[in-house]
Amino acid sequence: MTRILTIFGTRPEAIKLFPVVAALRDQPGLDVRTCVTAQHRGLLDQVLEIAGLTPDIDLDLMEPGQSLDRLTARLLTGLGEVMDAEKPDRVIVQGDTATAMVGALVAYYRKIPVAHVEAGLRSGDIYHPWPEEVNRRIVAPIADLHFAPTETAANALRRENIDPAGIHVTGNTVIDALHWTRAKIEAQPSLAVGLDDLAARFAGKRIVLVTTHRRENFGGGMENIARAIAEIAARPDVAIVFPCHPNPNVVSVMDAMLGDRPNIARIDPLDYPHFIRALDLSTIVLTDSGGVQEEAPALGKPVLVMRETTERPEGVEAGTARLVGTDPARIVSEIFSLLDDKSAYSAMARAHNPFGDGHAAARISELVADAHRR
Repeated sequence: MTRILTIFGTRPEAIKLFPVVAALRDQPGLDVRTCVTAQHRGLLDQVLEIAGLTPDIDLDLMEPGQSLDRLTARLLTGLGEVMDAEKPDRVIVQGDTATAMVGALVAYYRKIPVAHVEAGLRSGDIYHPWPEEVNRRIVAPIADLHFAPTETAANALRRENIDPAGIHVTGNTVIDALHWTRAKIEAQPSLAVGLDDLAARFAGKRIVLVTTHRRENFGGGMENIARAIAEIAARPDVAIVFPCHPNPNVVSVMDAMLGDRPNIARIDPLDYPHFIRALDLSTIVLTDSGGVQEEAPALGKPVLVMRETTERPEGVEAGTARLVGTDPARIVSEIFSLLDDKSAYSAMARAHNPFGDGHAAARISELVADAHRR
């Protein structure tokens, strides 16, 4: 049996890897093990529960206010001990987190081959998104299998002289996870009933779903976002649904600048089924997240991205997403344009989603299995 160790630590990683773990377990000859670092504890556990995934190893490394230095150091020693005990034949990491970067580095120190899910995303600016842009770049020369979600991502790897034989365009596994979870909600509506009251409260209004948590927006950027939200919510035909990230750099600003307004529902972070339902309920998505840029277009929702750059330019090129930065006037103008101009809205809502067809995990599992049949 070939032992595959899949490592992840955050909610986005769990969402994008649970379909991969399931597909790998369907492959004969593979012993699939999972290790979570719990870089996000509560948010991670929500995804594990809905996916029915129990990790084999749980490092539980989350600490309040933990610096990147301390997290990285603890990941290095913790994952090193795991790999020494597990002795995997391959390690799989996803995306751009500290867990992914350190997982690849620890595997390299032991000459264990690494597969990178969602490889090749690049913004071209090492400080946007920070530190994710550099985390991805560190993984690239270590990995021998690169699962690029799009041809654009694959081309970025080729420009960095990554061996073309190891680059495979698979689509993004987040679309697999979204379709699987949406089908599960349809079969079990009780999974997302927590938004029933909110849906009734804002019936007849057009909902703008807001998510914001990026480090580069802390401070002045977050204050600008709050100003924009306040102005948008002043329209009587609009409601804001804002699952507020628990980071104090977000909460303190929103508490101070938004207070308690009737058209703004600032709610606790949503588990994955409730977040998918929130996407379904929304008219427009306003975000600085990476993954939401992929998920929302799959449901026909225009995305306005509150960043200056994106490592997912395919959405901008396809017309499903638009970069608006954090200038309040720009954000408000773009939102109002979509609300007031039906043709502008339809152009974004109906644009082709470039991020996949929902079968990425199956492709990845075949490629991993093939690599170890040789």
